[in-house]
Amino acid sequence: MHLDHCDALTDEVNRFALVLSATPSDTPVPSCPGWTTADLAEHLGTVHRWAEHLVRARATERIASDVMEFSRGPVTAQWIREGGAQLCSTLRSSDPNVAMWAWGEDQHLKFWSRRQLHETLVHRMDLELAVGLAPHASAEIASDAIDEFLVNLARAAYFSPRVTQLRGDGQLIRMSTIDSQRTWTVELGPDGFSMIERDETATVQFEGPAAELLLALYRRVPISKTSVDVVGDERWAAFWLDHSALE
Repeated sequence: MHLDHCDALTDEVNRFALVLSATPSDTPVPSCPGWTTADLAEHLGTVHRWAEHLVRARATERIASDVMEFSRGPVTAQWIREGGAQLCSTLRSSDPNVAMWAWGEDQHLKFWSRRQLHETLVHRMDLELAVGLAPHASAEIASDAIDEFLVNLARAAYFSPRVTQLRGDGQLIRMSTIDSQRTWTVELGPDGFSMIERDETATVQFEGPAAELLLALYRRVPISKTSVDVVGDERWAAFWLDHSALE
């Protein structure tokens, strides 16, 4: 999967750069409140270069981007392509099973090919939403992005502190895709949440096309503006969405 993620990442970088090249830099990005497309592009290009440095160094702990000597602009489509290309090249030439630091669950280099694919995918969707385009993604890639989001969510608490409030007394939150036939169930317990495999009726279930479900879970689009169905206790649907999105 590592090389597949690299291939898809290359495609996403190019798609982002293509849209960026035709977009005024001061265009607001509604799905990232307070940001313009220039802010979005600067963030993505910086993250690509930060991740590339970590992978190349086989970092054993987090390294802050402000101590890394990499290009910080000007922020253009070409700058995005250059950073993305270097990241993909470093990832492709690396052993995916090498142990290294990652902020998520998988403490191996392959974490970064998967994470950077979905980071870029979601921000490409942000950019397309900003210019009035309908974002699309294959059911397979969008489903993998949902899975990666859920697998790493608990470890995101240090930069998304509301994740620590995802607690309950046994409520089940289920997410299902109608195109890739994937299902995930989360149980909210008094000490936090966990992924489980259980067939009993969920407290609330989100069900829809993978790409639209992904946008809703990341709070890029209000769920009411998607074709995702919410079945069950909508209070717990709102609770999940309010506390789980990465910040």
